[in-house]
Order: sequence, then structure tokens, then C-alpha cells
Amino acid sequence: MKTLKIAIQKSGRLNEKSVEILKNCGLSFENYKSSLISTVTNFPLEILFLRDDDIPEYVQDGIADLGIVGENVIVETKAEVDYLQKLGFGKCTLKIAVQATSNIQKLEELNGKAIATSYPVILEKFLQEKGIKSDIRTISGSVEIGPGLGLSDAIFDIVSTGGTLKSNGLKPFADVMQSEAVLIGNKSIAENPEVAELLQRIRSVLSAKSNKYVVLNVSKDNLQKVVDLLPGVKSPTVVPLFEPNWVAVHSVIAEEDFWDKINSLKAAGAEGILVMPIEKIIT
Repeated sequence: MKTLKIAIQKSGRLNEKSVEILKNCGLSFENYKSSLISTVTNFPLEILFLRDDDIPEYVQDGIADLGIVGENVIVETKAEVDYLQKLGFGKCTLKIAVQATSNIQKLEELNGKAIATSYPVILEKFLQEKGIKSDIRTISGSVEIGPGLGLSDAIFDIVSTGGTLKSNGLKPFADVMQSEAVLIGNKSIAENPEVAELLQRIRSVLSAKSNKYVVLNVSKDNLQKVVDLLPGVKSPTVVPLFEPNWVAVHSVIAEEDFWDKINSLKAAGAEGILVMPIEKIIT
């Protein structure tokens, strides 16, 4: 059995969630905060803790079999890797921003302007698609200070909440790319059984996070109306109660539909609704 290697961010906004999802997959490992490599004791896997910019190339070159990294980093590095699974965390938007007092209102007005960024590849592709020629100035670190220092007329960077832009006197101008954390793989490991096993675990964790387990009581007179609202994983489970003409219904509700479903269930006659988190869903 081959020992796999997975690369995740050593520090930064994806580190904590990457560790969390691996732990939730039942993987046991320690010393991840003080070591560059951690061995999983109950699965053939080693975890490499790297700079996020290095992860796609490590996976592409086979130094790591798998990696967890933002889509933006994959695109920026032009790495040749397989996208295995979007992970639902680390969501952000890469935006062009200008000074709050700027008169720039249209994309074409960026022609001839200087734009500071840490993501020149993504920005250049976007500008080329729009037929815009700007002076792309590649810098590392905090690009938000570029316009204030007179280094650039605009910036292009990751925006999560917009708070950093506002505090630096900037305003969002154009959305360029949506990004989130992705599990990627080296192109040579697609049929590896250990990869398939790990991927199944990750998908079961993600599925559980996006669903709620619901138990409710309803009279048999209203049962069909309630069941029609609850598809469950396959179909709801119906269990007779001690009280005549009443049953308990067990099912699963998608997180995004949760409140609408709950209100509809109450209107259909459901009572005593109990909602519980799900640890894992294995299909």
C-alpha cells in the first residue's frame, strides 16, 4: 500500500480549515503546527505543510500526490493538476479596486493605467479578454497601499469582506474571479485506491456539513403532505408512535433549504421538530 503525500498550507487563511477537514475524515496526526511533515497514524498518508504558492507545483511534479489550495493559486501558477473536489471553504473574490475618490467608472478607462497585484497571470488574462492594455505592476505583500503611495492607479487582489479595501480608501471596481479551496491531484494518481478512499471520506464530510438530520412527529392524516416535503437521502423513515394515529418521521434536509422546509413542515402539520447535525453521510 503506497503512502500518499498531501500538501496543505502551513499558515494562512486555508490552514485551519484544511486541518479540520482532514481530522473530520478520521485521520489521526499531531505536531502539525511545529513541523513541515506530519505522519497520519491510521491511514497511509503524510501531510506536507507548505507555502500555498508552492502547493500546485509540488503536486504537478509528483513531490506531493494531493494538495489543498485556492483555485486562484492554481490558475496563477499554471500548474497541470487534476481538480478532484471543491471543498466549500476559503471562498473569496479576486477584484480590481480603485481609490474611493477615483473617477474611473468603466473597464476601458483602465487602458494605460497602472494596476498593482500579486496575481499578474490572472489579471493579464482578464485584461486581454476585455481588450484592455494596462501597466501591470507585480508586487508581493499588501497591494492595497499601492494607490496611496502613487505606485498604481488601481489594485487587483483577493477580497473576502471588503474591510481591508475600505480601510485603505479603496472601493471594489470589477469582479474577475471566484475562488475557493480545492483538493487537487497529480495526474498520475487518478486510479489509486487510497486516493479514492480519501476522496470518499472528504465527500462524506462535505455532504454531512451541507445537510441536517430532522426528526418530527405528525398525525397519519397529514403524513403524505409532510413526506412530500422530505425526500431524505433516499426517502424518509416513518416510525409508529405509542399515541394512536401518530408517527415519527426521520429525514435529511439540505442546509440551504432548511428554514423554508421547516416553515413548510409546520404548515403541513409537523410538530416537535428536532434538528441535529450530521457527522458524515456515506452513499
